[in-house]
Amino acid sequence: MFLMVFPGMISRVLYPDEVACVVPDECQRHCGSSVACTNIAYPKLVMELMPNGLRGLMMSVMLASLMSSLTSIFNSASTLFTMDIYTKIRPYSKERELMIAGRVFIVFLIGVSIAWIPVVQSAQSGQLFDYIQSIISYLAPPISAVFLLAIFCKRVNEPGAFYGLIVGLIVGLTRMITEFAYGTGNCVSPSNCPAIICGVHYLYFGLILFTISCIVIVGVSLITKPIDNKHLHRLCWSLRNSTEERVDIEQDDWVNYEEDEMETEEPNEEPGFWKKALMCFCGLEKTKAPKLTPEEEAELKSKLTDTTEKPLWRNVVNANAVILLCVAVFFHGYFG
Repeated sequence: MFLMVFPGMISRVLYPDEVACVVPDECQRHCGSSVACTNIAYPKLVMELMPNGLRGLMMSVMLASLMSSLTSIFNSASTLFTMDIYTKIRPYSKERELMIAGRVFIVFLIGVSIAWIPVVQSAQSGQLFDYIQSIISYLAPPISAVFLLAIFCKRVNEPGAFYGLIVGLIVGLTRMITEFAYGTGNCVSPSNCPAIICGVHYLYFGLILFTISCIVIVGVSLITKPIDNKHLHRLCWSLRNSTEERVDIEQDDWVNYEEDEMETEEPNEEPGFWKKALMCFCGLEKTKAPKLTPEEEAELKSKLTDTTEKPLWRNVVNANAVILLCVAVFFHGYFG
């Protein structure tokens, strides 16, 4: 509310002819869009109101936040690709090979992102905030449904989650592709997209898609075999405080064979300067990590899997969450 809505309201009031323009020719002259100039609302505040020192600081903050978001997305996508897809293709690949595959996949993602820029500029009449919210409404509800139901409903199993994601993804992509093909349109030139697909606002569509995904997940889970409790300790809400040992449903496809090879390998020749620099730049330098004893590994595992909370601070955090939620709902309702 305070980070996303208030700055836009302030900019709209301070610059009614630029940010809040309504004449298509004026909007086109100010920001290159014939619908509105909401994309420049925040940069306009920064460049017009702040002094030189703080202006540069805020611009660096904006670039740093952009880089942080991109790196987190690329790293997450790279991890998903290497551990869930690449290890299925090459289950005996070494750790260095996985690191190289992950970095190559990041380069591929960067190319796709650059090629996707024209789509962003044409979607939702060029309004970046509307584009982000619409894409989230088309793709995120199935993931949210699986995540929430898997935590709070112990009966949800793998087939239910799989088919819920597939059905939700098909429905969301149908809306997204159709909207991209016909265009979102605006008040001046409405879109010709069929009303049965694009007639519902994307925020309402997100609620509908979430409901459809939940129905599919629960329905498929109820007609298939449930997961035993021995696989769910500390993974769902009802078993969050369980102290029993959890048994994995499936073992990892990838096994690290480098530890055994390092013990038998003969010392290699020292690499040259340029090879060292390249390996250091790519994050592939070979360093031997300290080997833990079985007792140290067990202690480390117990710390990583410990989910106990102190009652005092748990209640403080829960109370603060309820207060902040009530404040946000009040402001949204009052200003809406």
